[in-house]
Amino acid sequence: MTDPTGREAVAAVWRIESARIVGALARYTGDFALAEDLAQEALAEALVTWPREGVPGNPAGWLLTVGRRRAIDGFRRRAARDERYAALARDLDEGGIASGGATAPASGDDQDVLWDPDQIDDDVLALMFTACHPVLSREARVALTLRVVGGLTSDQIARAFLLPTATVQARITRAKKTLGAARVPFGLPSAKERAARLGSVLNVVYVIFTEGSTVSSGDQLIRFDLASEALRLARVLARLVPDEPEAHGLLALLELTAARFPARTDAEGRPVLLEDQDRRRWDRDAIRRGRAALAGAERCGRGLGAYGLQAAIAECHAVAPSVGETDWERIVVVYEALGRIAPSPVVDLNRAVAVSMARGPAAALAIVDALAADGSLARTHLLPTVRGELLTRLGRTDEARTELEHAVTLCGNDQERTVLEGKLASLG
Repeated sequence: MTDPTGREAVAAVWRIESARIVGALARYTGDFALAEDLAQEALAEALVTWPREGVPGNPAGWLLTVGRRRAIDGFRRRAARDERYAALARDLDEGGIASGGATAPASGDDQDVLWDPDQIDDDVLALMFTACHPVLSREARVALTLRVVGGLTSDQIARAFLLPTATVQARITRAKKTLGAARVPFGLPSAKERAARLGSVLNVVYVIFTEGSTVSSGDQLIRFDLASEALRLARVLARLVPDEPEAHGLLALLELTAARFPARTDAEGRPVLLEDQDRRRWDRDAIRRGRAALAGAERCGRGLGAYGLQAAIAECHAVAPSVGETDWERIVVVYEALGRIAPSPVVDLNRAVAVSMARGPAAALAIVDALAADGSLARTHLLPTVRGELLTRLGRTDEARTELEHAVTLCGNDQERTVLEGKLASLG
């Protein structure tokens, strides 16, 4: 008889540990694409074994052990008895585990080799820089790293980039083949190479955090595991490149945004809008860390980049006693600067929200109408949500109802959809 909690455990462990598992396997094999294949094989074996035999004491170590043994089996089949094979096999006990939840080693020298927490952080970082190799297009780098390091599904990545899922899947497949054909080595590149790839790596961390802070689909508003992993990686990157203002800017943005997490949901996990949040619940330590990181970005002396400017906006919210006392004019100005260095329809939409708070809904509606005519945000609920809110404030109830109904149909997150439905109901 199988235990359904075994499958739940597999999903939970994979969500939290997949990047570390793939990174460790990539270090052991030296092959990025092979490492992900091995990790997927271990995952498939766990889905069969854990519900039947029980969840092992060290689930992540179990997955890594199975993946590593699959690598050894592959080298044996190819008769590749070289130094790589010897290094892989050296520390494995004769016999050992091949599968099965109950027989996984929970301790001992072998387990220490398989799961070294001090080494894994470097493995994940190396995994990111490998996935962001310049042999890949920028779009492919981001999609591949989100899949392998962030553990996001193709659907989630597609939502994050407003793309069809099939497009994302094709990018990931091509990226893995390209890395394999180019024989890209696994590991942290030199300082010069890191600088060339840093923009893609920072973008990946940003998108992972964005998906974690407001989940694109499902019944959770926040995925704390994704957001926490992105925040951890941002801290590592800031230490790795201490003179890069955007690394500090990204860290500042993530800290200041995460500071609001405790007040963003109620006891039942339902969203709490910014104007209704109890700001006493905001994480003051995170705000201090974020402001310190923003100051660090400014000290680099090259001006704030896109992440630093977004952090400056987040700081305006963090220091304001209330929505009404927020410096909305400053936020408008910063969004205008952001639009010049990193133009995007989402930036323009956010600027429209700030304009509505600083100068009224009519001024903002002109910006939103232009975005609607452009069509670039047609796949997301964000634009009709904002337009519906503006029309409500202008007393154009029927038009507002139409926009919010459209937003409900486009919204993939159950919790956000509930908020939209509440707004609709309030219109009568």
